[in-house]
Amino acid sequence: MFVARALAIGLLTVLLSTPSMCRPQQDSTQEKEPPPSQNGNMGGNATGGTFAAVYDDQKRPITAGGFVDAGTVVFQDVTKAAGLSGWIHKMGTAEKKLIIEADGSGVGLIDYDNDGWLDIYMVNGSTFDAMDGKESAPHAALFHNNHDGTFTDVAAKAGVTNDRWGFGVTIGDYDNDGWPDIFVANYGKNRLYRNNHDGTFTDVAEKAGVALGGWSSGATWGDYDGDGRLDLFVAGYVRFDRADPPLAGTRAVNFSSCQFRGTPVMCGPRGLKGEPDHLFHNNGDGTFTEVSAKAGVVDKNRYYGFESIFVDINGDGKPDLVVGNDSEPNFLYINKGDGTFEDQGYMSGFALNKDGREIASMGIAAGDYENNGLIDFAVTDFSDDYKVLYHNDGAPDGRSVAGGVANDGDATFTDVSYRAGIAQTSIPFVGWGDGFIDYDNDGWLDLFMVNGHVYPQVDQHGWGTTYAERPLLFHNVKGEKGRRFEYVPPVKGTGLAIVTPGRGAAFGDLFNDGKIDVVISPIDGPPTLLRNVNDDHHHWVELKLTGGPKSPRDAMCATVFLKANGMRMRQDVLSSGSFISSNDQRPHFGLGDATDAGTAEIHWPSGVIETVKLPAVDRIYSVAEGRGITAALCGGIPCKSSGSKP
Repeated sequence: MFVARALAIGLLTVLLSTPSMCRPQQDSTQEKEPPPSQNGNMGGNATGGTFAAVYDDQKRPITAGGFVDAGTVVFQDVTKAAGLSGWIHKMGTAEKKLIIEADGSGVGLIDYDNDGWLDIYMVNGSTFDAMDGKESAPHAALFHNNHDGTFTDVAAKAGVTNDRWGFGVTIGDYDNDGWPDIFVANYGKNRLYRNNHDGTFTDVAEKAGVALGGWSSGATWGDYDGDGRLDLFVAGYVRFDRADPPLAGTRAVNFSSCQFRGTPVMCGPRGLKGEPDHLFHNNGDGTFTEVSAKAGVVDKNRYYGFESIFVDINGDGKPDLVVGNDSEPNFLYINKGDGTFEDQGYMSGFALNKDGREIASMGIAAGDYENNGLIDFAVTDFSDDYKVLYHNDGAPDGRSVAGGVANDGDATFTDVSYRAGIAQTSIPFVGWGDGFIDYDNDGWLDLFMVNGHVYPQVDQHGWGTTYAERPLLFHNVKGEKGRRFEYVPPVKGTGLAIVTPGRGAAFGDLFNDGKIDVVISPIDGPPTLLRNVNDDHHHWVELKLTGGPKSPRDAMCATVFLKANGMRMRQDVLSSGSFISSNDQRPHFGLGDATDAGTAEIHWPSGVIETVKLPAVDRIYSVAEGRGITAALCGGIPCKSSGSKP
């Protein structure tokens, strides 16, 4: 079955993969129009065609409209009150004549001082004038959580301002000292900020051998070879030469024009040279060795890599690796357990969408939205294309067996975007950061998407789209054929009604109240902090895991199954996700109305499986491998006991 499927998909890909955009067969419910012109002789972004504009009842493009007067209020914008509004993201010029000016940066959630509260790291971009010393370089922000709903930028004091052109961020304790470190992917040399345990960091990227020097984008930490130390994967995006930038009509683009719907725009990524990906093995002495070829993850075609995630896909206890490539087939590397990987992107169905066509993969959300023990993926992409939900078709239920989780060895995915209800609504939007979050703590993962166009020119034309766009939220509900997602309308004046050119996004419990909040990084503007104010009174639990001697200290890539409220839910400790960002690494479980916190089955990276009974709901439990519960937070402060109120 796998061979036949791979051959069929491979043949279809050969037919469709050309430098210009191809017109796939479209869903019968979609408006059929001529394909977009975004090339000349240059390719642009992979899309599904040109679709009819969608407007709301006030004739506003749906990307910046469609608001309702009343309904469920899920998020409130608390950016100013939290003290985040004074920091500004900056990336190139407002005209966005070059692709390097258009992609934006990521967000990292990190408890850098180990006080039990999440802090926020905002990556910043730069300008060519700053790189040439003609103006001050934009600085990253490290917002310390003050435990009272406010944050203070301490980036300068902490030494993490990264005066380079920044893109991605991933958080992980690479030296197993119990303190989280920060890797920043840049255009130019990367940063590896080692935590000094005193509120400051030291950049050790050069010494560690991970600085590189091209255009790095999404990165991820994971112990791929089981030696108890975090290894690092860094995706490469576009080969960008400042001396020969890809401006329309120049030699760098073969003197081609680059257009979107007949209007001149920046060129790329299609038609430009790509940067290779890199896998770095942790040597245990503060240095890393590049092992991409040895491990079988060489990006020989130099696809345009964006997000990457280490996560166990097939339930064998070993972290696999997914890479979202912009307008090129995605990678799905299965960990063979011998230090090498096998790319099963085509065979699994993850490389392409249901039409056998590559998409402009930007953000990747990883999560078990059906509560069947299997990781699914939601992938955002360009406008004039639906956002893709890849359903994991492996053996269900995540049943425990000796040495791992029951699975038939299958790593296959089906594009269920239309069936699940996210496709049609998402077509007009350019999607970036996304996350599976249980916003109402009912035990089922919902889906949040951050949006924003790449071409400022769209505001000058009646195309039914806008440069700044609002986010999308889909609620996980029971359908006739399984779980599906129901669109949540944006209520005026609330967080879902904000309109911003979004890029990176990170998801986590920033206020230690058991509700998942959202931090959005726009391009060229202040961040947005959306606090979860949903009026449900459902219960929840969170786990802060610490690995034992044979696991990474931060338990990266551990999998937790929680049996509670009549369900068996899955969460994973992941260092990356969304769009080149890093989310809260504490597994979070909504419990609905259940008052029994249930039993957690923890699959540690070492291979050990441990069962821990959780004494009470509405707690953040610290759990150490082999030692069980070591502490608990109630309302953000230590509980009097793990099962009582403070």
